[in-house]
Amino acid sequence: MIPFLNLQALNQRFEGEFQAAIGHVLSRGWYIHGEECQAFEYEFAAYCGVKHAVGVGNGLDALVLILRALLETGRLQPGDEVLVPGNTFIASALAVSACGLRIRLVEPELSRFNLDPQAVEAAIDERTRAILAVHLYGRLADMPALADIARRHDLLLLEDAAQAHGARLDARRAGAWGVAAGFSLFPGKPLGALGDGGVVTTNDAELAEAICSLRNYGSTVKYQHDRKGGNSRLDELQAAFLRIKLRHLDADNQARHDIAMRYSHGLDRRMLDLPELSAEGEVHAWHLYVARSEHRDALQQHLLKAGVQTLIHYPTPIHRQAAYSELGGLSLPITERLSEQVLSLPIYPGLSAQQVDHVIDACNDFAAIESNFSAQEH
Repeated sequence: MIPFLNLQALNQRFEGEFQAAIGHVLSRGWYIHGEECQAFEYEFAAYCGVKHAVGVGNGLDALVLILRALLETGRLQPGDEVLVPGNTFIASALAVSACGLRIRLVEPELSRFNLDPQAVEAAIDERTRAILAVHLYGRLADMPALADIARRHDLLLLEDAAQAHGARLDARRAGAWGVAAGFSLFPGKPLGALGDGGVVTTNDAELAEAICSLRNYGSTVKYQHDRKGGNSRLDELQAAFLRIKLRHLDADNQARHDIAMRYSHGLDRRMLDLPELSAEGEVHAWHLYVARSEHRDALQQHLLKAGVQTLIHYPTPIHRQAAYSELGGLSLPITERLSEQVLSLPIYPGLSAQQVDHVIDACNDFAAIESNFSAQEH
């Protein structure tokens, strides 16, 4: 069986370095907000090309803390509207709801899966105050177009970069395009911890200070609480592990890119719509390789029988979830079409050429079977 993701093998590459990091943290006896977290924040900010990075407990908290800080600093008001892609993981919407803000779901581009700038422009009204651009599956949203829209309409442009560590357009990486960006450091992400974690990036010193306070009980000086904060902190062990993995992130992204190219050149397109390849100067992190098929469920079962694990990201759109029943009347045909057709194939460093070829052959066998069946029907 080819696993969809082999986290054990991914992390075993660094076992010696991890053991040394554990020993270092244990010898210091400092487990929260110490030197490792500070060093990771500095290194990740430098990697993304921004002035500030703030380690937090998880990716959802990263987004919530950005929005809370914008509320605290008066740049958002309760009830303001945030434009969110209809086609994204529910965390993007949950962060908006958690802060007492209004969600407006916007359709994606079918070919790139990310926010459609034309749909964004059409959705803006007098209540709109922010755009949350999600870099879905590891590819940057159309940030130049979205930045232009935000500038012309005086909106805040925010990034949900949970899947896009290292993605960039020319020299500008994910995390350096908006007012602030939230990253998840969940184990399966391109840069993943060995537990939960998240990080916020920003060039805004006031916002960074507010987030540092909000993540730590509203305090920057012990026992002095200037805000009604919470507890969302990146611990020293996770920061130490992340520092090690950050040094290998670009190489890992290149490994995923190579697998994506092998898929894109080898897969039979009769039964699959393949993801659009990167443009000139664009680096896709390839967190996921997501193809589309009108026969998605049958294809997934065929691949499982052939020894290939796959996943569906995401089978039920936000506006069809019980948690957002108030949005159930929305019609988002592109989002709904994607939820019915997408299938994610294995893609991670360490997946061998032989394994990739097996996935390709299994997909192509399905295409041949379905094409012959369709021909016989006609």
